[in-house]
Amino acid sequence: MATPYTPTVTGTGVRAAIQRFGGHLAGMIMPNIGAFIAWGLITALFIPTGWVPNETLAELVGPIISTLLPVLIGYTGGRMVHAQRGAVVGAVATMGVVVGADVPMFLGAMIVGPLAAFILKYVDRFTSERTKAGFEMLVDNFTAGIVGGAMAVAGVLAIGPVVERVTEVAGSGVEWLVSHSLLPIASVIIEPAKVLFLNNAINHGVLGPLGVAESVKDGKSILFMLESNPGPGLGLLVAYLLFGPRSLRPSTPAAMIIHFFGGIHEIYFPYVLMKPRLILAVIAGGASGVLTFLVTGAGLVATPSPGSIFAYLAVTPKGGWFGVIAGIVIAAAVSFAVAAALLGFGRASGDQPDGPAARAAASGDTDGNENRNATGETAGQSLPAAKEG
Repeated sequence: MATPYTPTVTGTGVRAAIQRFGGHLAGMIMPNIGAFIAWGLITALFIPTGWVPNETLAELVGPIISTLLPVLIGYTGGRMVHAQRGAVVGAVATMGVVVGADVPMFLGAMIVGPLAAFILKYVDRFTSERTKAGFEMLVDNFTAGIVGGAMAVAGVLAIGPVVERVTEVAGSGVEWLVSHSLLPIASVIIEPAKVLFLNNAINHGVLGPLGVAESVKDGKSILFMLESNPGPGLGLLVAYLLFGPRSLRPSTPAAMIIHFFGGIHEIYFPYVLMKPRLILAVIAGGASGVLTFLVTGAGLVATPSPGSIFAYLAVTPKGGWFGVIAGIVIAAAVSFAVAAALLGFGRASGDQPDGPAARAAASGDTDGNENRNATGETAGQSLPAAKEG
């Protein structure tokens, strides 16, 4: 379904189906971007490595990312499927996956919120035909409570652990690539996993511990830079600003600031989900950045948290500025170039066609000729003759 935050997808086939699926996922995230920005600001300001560290205010960071944001996503996903009743059961069900896993359950919320609302939608269809007058409120409240509670239990016992296992598998894949010196190829796993909000699990659960061990031995580690490089996301957002859907371009400057200077990479994930083919852009940007880090011998002394340009520079060892900055710049440039091409340099922005030529192209008249009548004359040529007649 199209929302005010996601462009309408037309056509049929696998490509359109993937775009619609990505639109559904983005539709759960985009309405909550304000909450992501609020969390990003709090994180960038008040954590121990932030601008104005504050131990009391930093306590907001954990509950917001682990509970509030997943519940908002589940609530929005349920609302997309079954209006307000779906939103309520989606939020209740999301609490199940939040409790059932130890990692932020963004992906779990995207699954269980719409699923709970979908089940309630069919339960409502069944009960509406069999409920006697005067019992509607009683039946509606109990069905919502039963479905929400059952899905919350399913989230704790099944969905949450499954999603957490998916996270562990993704992390194991990255660890295998690292151990076999295939670092640029690691972006093939890391970047899609990031877009599914598994970035913290991969970075802090796999790459961080491996990087610490390497840093203790060698004084720096490239592993700290595989997931946290802000270059690919910056390049993608710049491409969106210049060539993306016109309805979304005004939102990208703020996203760029939060992403590049605040280090909150989650802000650009919905932009990829809206057009899933753009995952190729961030993969290419990430791989080129890692390759640059390898060639220049770059590395960091600790995890840049959050992954902003300032955090990067703060943990760069003395004399290592060139490699670090070059990797970020090249990653952004490659990501921008690929994303711009995938967006058609503005011609495939997803907006309604503008102007006669664009409308003609959209209607199938792609050979650049004007419509002709049966005599071979264009409409403009035959009009004077019609007036004379």
